[in-house]
Amino acid sequence: MAAPILLVCLVVLNTVLPFTVAQHTQVHFYRETCPQAEVLVRSVVQKWFLKDKSIPAGLLRLHFHDCFIRGCEASVLIDSTEGNIAEKDAIPNLTLRGFELIDEIKALLENKCKGIVSCADILALATRDAISLSGGPAYPVPTGRRDGLVSKVEEAHIPGPTFTIDAALSAFQSVGLNLTDLATLLGAHTIGFAHCGFFNDRMYDFDDTGMADPAMDPSVVTSLKKVCPPPDQITDIRKDPKVFLDNTSGSSFTFDNGFYHQLLNNKAVLQIDQELLSTDVTSQLAVTYADDVNKFLLAFSNSITKMGNINVLTGNQGEIRANCRSFNSNNQQQLISR
Repeated sequence: MAAPILLVCLVVLNTVLPFTVAQHTQVHFYRETCPQAEVLVRSVVQKWFLKDKSIPAGLLRLHFHDCFIRGCEASVLIDSTEGNIAEKDAIPNLTLRGFELIDEIKALLENKCKGIVSCADILALATRDAISLSGGPAYPVPTGRRDGLVSKVEEAHIPGPTFTIDAALSAFQSVGLNLTDLATLLGAHTIGFAHCGFFNDRMYDFDDTGMADPAMDPSVVTSLKKVCPPPDQITDIRKDPKVFLDNTSGSSFTFDNGFYHQLLNNKAVLQIDQELLSTDVTSQLAVTYADDVNKFLLAFSNSITKMGNINVLTGNQGEIRANCRSFNSNNQQQLISR
């Protein structure tokens, strides 16, 4: 059934999404300068996906964290140096994954088309391909982004899992997204998982009451407590246990609408997810998406395309990095010092 759903989504998308979404970004931007770019990206993502079905969730989160800080310009990929602590080392980013996959794609593309394809585009394309491989829509990705020249830990402010709907909406509106985008993009949690430290207050001490969140189904609380220790027992978030955000049987690695079914049954793991039922607009969207997976997939395609064009650099802005982990100026300085 997945293939017909994707075909329907693509046909509809071609009628509603313009081919040029942001200044100088367009679908198949590399058709002449690196015609194999998208095929090569997909080949690497597919290889990783066959080994690790959780990689789509990792790439989605990496793409989201990148776009919400300075825009979609690959600043989250930069490694810290002696003179600069980068976004990657901010507390919300310590559990990000997928960097090695992006490195592999970049090395392959540099070998085929040196200095042409940006790291920002690689991340956007790889995320799309990973979503598609997990059963989601193969939406068209406008490309032509350039890579940023700044990455600072103090700028890494990301909407968190304990945010209220109002706080999350404020963060989304600050980057040009709206309430519909919020309700739709959170649907990516259908293939997501989270460390216990991001939600265990809901089980052990919600709002300093010493009790569980009354909005969470008691059976979910009991199940999660078997995996997640109390907050004071978590000392290293990177070693903190993880749980799936969509516990629908057999659906945890499939990009579908199972997340919304779970949400409507008060079984959402994260507070921000359960908060979607607190407004008329988002609760109605949850019902709509739960009832019709095609509507969810189409809406998600539109919202993630919109997110993927937040504050993009184009034309002569930024650079095309030779190594996604460092600015070109750093690479040149290393060569000089050898």
